[in-house]
Amino acid sequence: QVQLVESGGGSVQAGGSLRLSCAAFGSINSIYCMGWFRQAPGKEREGIAAIWPGGGNTYYVDSVKGRFTISRDYAKNTLYLQMNSLKPEDTAMYYCAAGGPGCTVVAEVNYWGQGTQVTVSS
Repeated sequence: QVQLVESGGGSVQAGGSLRLSCAAFGSINSIYCMGWFRQAPGKEREGIAAIWPGGGNTYYVDSVKGRFTISRDYAKNTLYLQMNSLKPEDTAMYYCAAGGPGCTVVAEVNYWGQGTQVTVSS
């Protein structure tokens, strides 16, 4: 089993920045892909960023490209999401996710964090 614990959400004005963190505990060796999802009220949960070991391969959904950066500290078993130039439409609950070969869609995710709220005001 793997436990994912997120932190770093909050409220910010448009144009501001936040950094989310996700600490992983437990059977870390079972994790390959790690990523971030978000879910706004009334919308489906969507994968917005993911990272794979070795070579730093990453994935970003178009709506966050150039503004968000995903990174992973393997020594600390921690995943990060640096979010810059935030927009009101980024407002959502953000979830850390971990899976096997892939973790960019809900069906691929084996483990979820509890979620952290991000609210961006105009």
